[in-house]
Amino acid sequence: MDWREHIAMDADVLAGKPVVKGTRLAVSFLVDLMAQGWSVADLLANYPRLTDADVRACLAYASESLEREAVYPLAV
Repeated sequence: MDWREHIAMDADVLAGKPVVKGTRLAVSFLVDLMAQGWSVADLLANYPRLTDADVRACLAYASESLEREAVYPLAV
């Protein structure tokens, strides 16, 4: 899945945070709700403009962002 079809970053919307296109729902907000135990069905019921593909795009964006994160272990 190409998350770019569903996720936008615009300096005029939520200070440039990644959001689901056409909404002000931040990717971080939706991923956090899922981390708290919300299911995809819960998200879709509470945010009717969201689609299953939007939710999967949020997870794909988060996954790709973490994959690019560099880790530098400290010597102990």
